[in-house]
Order: sequence, then C-alpha cells, then structure tokens
Amino acid sequence: MTENTNHHRESLLTEHFRETRRQLRGLLLKVWGGGFLVVLFGFALAWFFIQPAPPRTIVMATGSDDGAYHRFAMQYRDYLGRQGVTLELRPTAGSIENYRLLESDPEVNLAIVQGGTAPKSFSGAVEIEALASLYFEPLWVFYRGDETLADLRDLKGKAIAIGRSDSGTESIATLLLDENGIDADAGSTRVQVGGREAAERLKNGQVDVAMFVLSPQSTLVREMIASPDIQLLSFQRDDAYVRRHPFLTAVTLQRGVIDLEHDYPHQDVQLIAPAANLIATRSLHDALIPLLLRAASQTHRGRESLLQPGRLPSTEFIEFPLNQSARVYFEDGPPFLQKYLPFWVASAISRGKILLLPALTLLLPLFRMAPPLYRWRIRSRIYRWYEILRGIESELRNESDLQRLKKNVTTLVQMQGELDDLKSVPLSYMEEFYNLRLHVEFVQRRVQYAIAELDQTAAADDEAPSEPADPSAQNHSAPNHSAAEDSAAAAPPRPDQTPDGIAGS
Repeated sequence: MTENTNHHRESLLTEHFRETRRQLRGLLLKVWGGGFLVVLFGFALAWFFIQPAPPRTIVMATGSDDGAYHRFAMQYRDYLGRQGVTLELRPTAGSIENYRLLESDPEVNLAIVQGGTAPKSFSGAVEIEALASLYFEPLWVFYRGDETLADLRDLKGKAIAIGRSDSGTESIATLLLDENGIDADAGSTRVQVGGREAAERLKNGQVDVAMFVLSPQSTLVREMIASPDIQLLSFQRDDAYVRRHPFLTAVTLQRGVIDLEHDYPHQDVQLIAPAANLIATRSLHDALIPLLLRAASQTHRGRESLLQPGRLPSTEFIEFPLNQSARVYFEDGPPFLQKYLPFWVASAISRGKILLLPALTLLLPLFRMAPPLYRWRIRSRIYRWYEILRGIESELRNESDLQRLKKNVTTLVQMQGELDDLKSVPLSYMEEFYNLRLHVEFVQRRVQYAIAELDQTAAADDEAPSEPADPSAQNHSAPNHSAAEDSAAAAPPRPDQTPDGIAGS
C-alpha cells in the first residue's frame, strides 16, 4: 500500500504539470494564434509599401571637365562620400548631352542643366523632376574693338563663338541670335567652340565675339573683363528678353564687383541669366534627395553669389515638376532624423516606419497577456504544493500505515523548509503564500493526530490481557477500562478543536 500511495502522489504532481502545460499551450495558441496571423498579414501588407534601401552609388551627368558644373559636382561628391554615398561623375559636352543621357542611359539619374536648354527632340519618355535652382549663370557676350555695342543686333557680319556643340551656351546663343536676325544671311559666322578655347580665339582675333554662360566667380570671366582689348556687352533690353523667356532673369553686375582694386567692371552692366538647375529622373530614390539638396546648399550658399545673393538655391526658377521630397525639404528643412543621425541609420528608421503597425499589433497582445501570465506563474508555484497537500489529506481517511504517516510528516517538514527558503514571492501574493503555510501546518497537525491515535491503539492492544478462563478474573476488567480512558484523556486534542479556527476554514 505504501508503494501505491507514493506512486499515487507522484502521479498527482506529474499530472499537475501536464495539465499546466496543456493550459499554457491553450493560452498561447489562443493569444498568439490569431495575433500571429494578424502580424503576418501586417508584415506582408507593409512589404508592398516599404521603399527599398537607397542605392549606394548615384551617376550624375555634369559637363566639361573644366566647367563649373563639373567643379560643383565634385564638391557634391565629397559631401556625399562623407555620408557613405558614392557619386559617380559623367563628364559631358554640356546640358544638351546631359538631357540625352538622362533619357537614354538608365544608369544616369541626376544632372545639372542650364535653364531653357531642354532640346526640342527630348521625347519625355523618362519622367524628369526638378530638385532645385542652384545659382544664376549669366550670358556673357565679350567682343573685340573699341566701339561700344548696344545690342545683339550689332553683331551682324561678325564671327561668333557660340559654345561647344550640345552645350547650354550653344543652345541659348542660337536662340537669341536667331531672334535678333544674326545668321548667315546677315553675314555672321557661328563657330562651335567654347570655354578656354573660345577665349583664346577671341584674344588672338580668330573670332570677333565669344559667348559664355558662366558663374561670375569664374576665373575665365575675370580674365576676359581684365583684358584691355575686350569689352562686355550690356543688354539694354534685358526686360524684353525676360518677358519672352521665363527661364531668364534680369540681373545687374554692379561696378567694381568683380575686382574692387581695378574697378572691374568700370560701370554697371545689365545681363540676362538662366539658372542652373539640378534635375533627376523619377528613379532616383527619395531618401537621397534631401542629402543632395544639403550638399547643394552647402556648396552654393557657402560662396555667396555676386548676383542677388541668398536667393538661390530655391524652387523659384525650375522648369520641371518639383519633386515632392524636394518640396518638403524647402518648406520644412532637412528631415529630422538626418539632422542628428548618420544618413544610413536615419534612412533605415524612416523606411521602417511602415512596420510600426504590425509591430504594435504584436506588442499590444503581449502587454495584455503579460499580467495573466505573471499571475499564473506565481500562483502555479503555490498551487503545486496544494496538490501534494490534497493528496496527503485524502490519505488520512483510510490510512492505517504508521510508517506512511510518518513519511508524510517528513514531507510536510520538507515543504516548510522549502517555503522558508522561498525569497522571490512578490508582496502582492504574500496573502496566498501565508495561507499556504497555515494550511501546511493544519495538515501536519492532522497527520500528527492520526499518528497519535494509531500509537494509542497499538498501546491499548499491547496492554489488553488474553480472555480469562475463570469468571473471577472479570473483576480485573474495570481497572483496565479505566486505564484506557486515562490513555484517551491524555491524547492530544483534534485539529478542529484548536482555537485558531484553521480546521473550520
């Protein structure tokens, strides 16, 4: 019987743990099953909306190696390189070729172009967006001779360097000369050279006029203004040109602004100026646009323009639809995260915002499930002992094995020792903890009472004599009965008679 009882108690504890695991699995399946499906659906949905990571390399069409576009693009490249982005520069003949590359080469998705130079043959198969107007680059018309020319119409019969083929200078020079009737019928010759070569030809007398579209800070402009035999044409009808061509702006080059010491120019000069524009294809990743605009702002605002300083970069003189990220940049400034974090970290966080929905879907059930799980975990440690107490108490009803009862007492003493060593019960569960201790003591007293009764019964059986053959021996039965009563009177009180009221609970 002892082995069966021991096996029964072990089976009770084992069954308790099995039932606990079943309940836990049911709880997890109930809470996590539906939650997992919702989260999985949320991540799948977010996958279609989240942007891919921005590329680490951008290809940009610039201009000639000795031109301003290329020089400014090199400064962009240095800035982007410090942010972990490689800007690959593609030198070209100028703005016309830049447009051609944007349309024909899928690797090229960024360019600096001169305002008003979009070729008529440009099909628009690739959608172009404007990022910013960068700076004014006036049209400079230098000519040889002592006479003062008042207008482009005075260039009839002269050899004119109109810039390299496919360049922005050639585009605007051709447009304005045609409008003023300066063509072959007027005895004029157009020579497709530009940059340093055009300046040298003008100085050597190989051409009479050289047209440039350059920044006022260009060293070539300073050299030409300082040349004694070369003069700068002032556009007296600058407002008319601006009205006819919205991409042009009338600007004034104040006297002495190029060189105060030598007073260059010697008088105010009226010029017309297109704006250099930063444009991109729709394939350029939106996360890179604020980075490019910060590079442009540092490059061009760091060197105040001599023409309307502080006005550019802006969105004022763009010719294509403005990119939405560029619009946000000029209205609200750089993205908040990019102000304080490295570009790639800020980009990852910004792209990951779409994942907040499935993340919150996952976290909310966790927060709701945490308190019940915590209560279950604490109470399960207490209820585990109640299973053993219930098994011991149920054995008291028919238990007649003294050794088994003593073993139960040992088990209860071990339980009290373990409870004494238990230090991790939260204060909010101390009531249940002390109730357990009281109930252990209650069961222990019941077991001790059962042991005392068995001891008394055994002692009474040992002291009772065998039945006498002589009736006279019955006179001795009274004292034996009194001894039994005395022994019963000496037995400990029952647990339900204790004043602490535990048994009645």
